[in-house]
Amino acid sequence: MAAEQAPVRIGYCLSLTGPLADNGRSARLAHEIWREDINARGGLLGRPVEFVRYDDRGDASLVPGMYERLIDEDRVDLVIGGYGTNTLLPAMPLVRERQRFFVGLMGLGVNNALVYPKYFAMIPTGPDPNAALTEGFFELAAQQNPRPTTVALVSADAEFSRNPVLGAKDNAEKYGIKVVHEVTYPLSTEDFKPVIDAVAETGSDLLFLCSYLDDSIGLVRTVRSHRYRPKMVGGAMIGPQNTAVRTALGPSLNGFVNYEYWAPVPKMMFPGVQELLNTYQERAAGTGVDLLGHYMVPLAYAQLQVVAQAVEATGGFDDESLAAYARETTFRTVMGDVRFGVKGEWSQPRVLQVQFQGISGHEVGQFRNGSRQIVVSPPESSSGELIFPYAEALTAEQ
Repeated sequence: MAAEQAPVRIGYCLSLTGPLADNGRSARLAHEIWREDINARGGLLGRPVEFVRYDDRGDASLVPGMYERLIDEDRVDLVIGGYGTNTLLPAMPLVRERQRFFVGLMGLGVNNALVYPKYFAMIPTGPDPNAALTEGFFELAAQQNPRPTTVALVSADAEFSRNPVLGAKDNAEKYGIKVVHEVTYPLSTEDFKPVIDAVAETGSDLLFLCSYLDDSIGLVRTVRSHRYRPKMVGGAMIGPQNTAVRTALGPSLNGFVNYEYWAPVPKMMFPGVQELLNTYQERAAGTGVDLLGHYMVPLAYAQLQVVAQAVEATGGFDDESLAAYARETTFRTVMGDVRFGVKGEWSQPRVLQVQFQGISGHEVGQFRNGSRQIVVSPPESSSGELIFPYAEALTAEQ
């Protein structure tokens, strides 16, 4: 094969097994759709694109060695970041040492300490990601009558939860809500009743949860069956965005309020996103990945749109040139216009808060059009009203 026709090789690791596998596999399919799309248009700089991808199994300790292999042995043209704070953070020291252009997928506050100028975050949490992820939850609570005054913070003992909890504390203080209980639990926890029992003893008005996929299921089921009824519950749970989690929980999710990055509502129908989701959903059927893809797919596809636009604009793979271009450019993506700001985060936050309402049974189709996950914040993207307090959402079940 002639040198000019050699494939462009993009290397990264992704959690295809382990606790985040559902989201990792969804991202993988979105990446494959992008690769097929760009190759059908002639590839990057006239060369076909291929991936060199390793399964990090959600184990942060494996990540540095994988990126060292990608750079030193596989000699990929580009490296990108996989899914999540837990695997992006351990990649950063090597990426910085090698001075590589690096677009990560959904890492929260990954660059807060390093301030590495070639890192960019494909996550719509804006220049203050800790605060942006959780502010909508507390802002909504502060607008209610009677106004909540106390909050309990419950989070997994894991790297991904540290920044959201810091943001939650700052937002609680900002909106005059007192933290009366704070606890972390091991990711191996299976019985959450003692955790919620302790929260119930405080009588806290708000229950803020920061959890992974499996423990989100356990927490939702425990809260739903418990005598304790906070006025609002949710906040920073990883899981309710996933179709398999939604269908597993069904009506147990009613009333929970949680963050989202995209939802099928009119204000979020950016050019190309519905066509992408149509393709994804056709391919997802029967493959064991998230059937709808609302959470991962638009951002994973947009991640590679950013990389491709930078490569085409600069005419090559020079990391310094790519980073300089990315710092100054507005990218056109299926997530709308994206411009990067401080520390590589989006220059403007675009985090949604949704409330699950009217879920009946466990059928996937009810989640397809946004009629069960109502955008309640910010106002410019809202698709319905918050049902408050939480107990009222349960009585409103269809």
